[in-house]
Amino acid sequence: MLEVRNLNAHHGRAQLLFDVTFTANAGEVLVLVGRNGAGKSTTMKAVMGLLPDVSGDIRFDGDSIAGLTPHEIARRGLGYVPEDRRIFTDLTVAENLEVGRLPSRQNVLDAPRWSVDRVCELFPKLNEMLHRSGGQMSGGEQQMLTIARTLMGNPKAILLDEPSEGLAPVVVEHIARTVQALKRDGLCVILSEQNLNFARAVADRAVVIDRGSVKFSGSFAELEATDPVNVSLNV
Repeated sequence: MLEVRNLNAHHGRAQLLFDVTFTANAGEVLVLVGRNGAGKSTTMKAVMGLLPDVSGDIRFDGDSIAGLTPHEIARRGLGYVPEDRRIFTDLTVAENLEVGRLPSRQNVLDAPRWSVDRVCELFPKLNEMLHRSGGQMSGGEQQMLTIARTLMGNPKAILLDEPSEGLAPVVVEHIARTVQALKRDGLCVILSEQNLNFARAVADRAVVIDRGSVKFSGSFAELEATDPVNVSLNV
């Protein structure tokens, strides 16, 4: 579903990513693991076309998306949940969800897979808050809304940037169940995480990123068998 080959990114003279390479499949959860500042979020922004100086091959569902604008990439079916959530605090929950709605794309059934009713089944809390403004929500509620808003675009794959950061344990458990449900629905899920326990609970495979480079790619069992001490240190 997503193929990233030799991805490099620069900010001025500074190089941020060094030949980052990984793949992710439909119905799979791939976790980018690493410490804060390792390059996980930069990788996601580069894939989504949010960085100006990027090179490499990025293919989504068989087609190149390198060089496309973020809204063009989103319309291809790649959803993105940023670390800072970016909900519209002056809009209601229902209005935020409506903002995320996208019309049917080519090669997608006309009937939308995701609706307000369905995302509220995934996040029942939102159903109780449809007329509340985004600015009156807790951090965990805003995270649920951001994921739900992205799903309203009926993505084929979704990038989740640090979805568990700063959330209460009960909310983290709910987000983990949500990720697993999306996987069962056939969605390709790529998330970045520092929380090793959360990553292990949801991931099929892991890619360890450190200082902008891929240091490992494989299952968690292989990762921890290779170097369990450094795994803990890196996250």
